[in-house]
Amino acid sequence: MAMANGSLVMEFILLGITEEPDLQVPLFFLFLVIYMITTLGNLALIILILLNSHLHTPMYFFLFNLSLIDLCYSSVIIPKMLMNFLLKKNVISYTGCMAQLYLFCFFAISEYYVLTAMAYDRYVAICNPLLYKMAMSPRVCFCLMLGSYLMGFSGAMIHTGFMLRLTFCDLNTINHYFCDILPLLQLSCTSTYVNEIELFIVAGKDIVVPTSIILTSYGFILCTIFQVRSTESKYKAFSTCSSHLFAVSLFFGSSTFMYLQPSSAGSMAEGKISSIFYTIVIPMINPLIYSLRNKDVKVALRRTLSRRMY
Repeated sequence: MAMANGSLVMEFILLGITEEPDLQVPLFFLFLVIYMITTLGNLALIILILLNSHLHTPMYFFLFNLSLIDLCYSSVIIPKMLMNFLLKKNVISYTGCMAQLYLFCFFAISEYYVLTAMAYDRYVAICNPLLYKMAMSPRVCFCLMLGSYLMGFSGAMIHTGFMLRLTFCDLNTINHYFCDILPLLQLSCTSTYVNEIELFIVAGKDIVVPTSIILTSYGFILCTIFQVRSTESKYKAFSTCSSHLFAVSLFFGSSTFMYLQPSSAGSMAEGKISSIFYTIVIPMINPLIYSLRNKDVKVALRRTLSRRMY
């Protein structure tokens, strides 16, 4: 058998979420509906931000990129996952698996830093409102987004590069619904010690650094809010930040549980459940939590619909 990037395995079999036959059809329709909601929700938010000039602000610039990332992120994973419920063997080539791993890492890491940029934006808006236009100028926003994508690019290159150095011999069944790092490490017939160190350092950096920045930003935000005497102003500030905090808590919490626990702790079944949150649930609920409680988005939706009707 020909070698593929030092690997004897030419293709992998994705085991999926469950092998229970009675759950295949219900789960297929469940995740199909979730994917449709994710796609329509993020596309709607992207179109609304593009079409409405009053949404051309730093906060919505970051939200536009977040929706774009979530749309691509879910499309990398869910369509292939849905095939698990319809096929006896959901096969993915070695090259396709490494490509899926790279894209997953790129979009996931980029999302960490976009959420961090959004926290910084809220910090400036609430703690230094007089300096907001200067501190969050178009150039600064562009640099923050470019930095987010560069961090995603570099992190994905490192994770994928270290995975390519491993050799996969006979075992080719991935106990997961997509090509994730930890399930792939379990299949390697060569030492994964260096990969585990790399994962702990790089994933740790991409989780701990953004988390520290976000917690620091919201620490200053809370101090500022408590100093405000107006109850209405406090409520407005809290409602502005609560959606972002909820999304951050789910995304960072579930991914931290997956990647920063000791390799011996937890089962792959628990890992799959944790992965469902940050790969499937988060991309679906992000457009919902950022739009349902957002007056500007509701106004933009009404304006857009009225323009299309008349």
